[in-house]
Amino acid sequence: IDIVVDFDGSIYWQSELITSSDTLQSYLRSAARAEPRPEIHLKPNKLAKYDNIAKVLATAQRLGVKNIGILGNEALE
Repeated sequence: IDIVVDFDGSIYWQSELITSSDTLQSYLRSAARAEPRPEIHLKPNKLAKYDNIAKVLATAQRLGVKNIGILGNEALE
């Protein structure tokens, strides 16, 4: 599963724009409960604010997501 945090703070789940934090929480909650647990790749745009990235990570952790990794900006250029 790919989550992109864009330069303007927009969040995309598998290329779908997430328009509310409730939607993101729902997707993350489902991923945390899925068996086998999916691997989630957080892909921040190189111009994305750290605060926006940290909020996604904190939400994922709070909801029990275990398999999450951050891909470096070099992959997004």
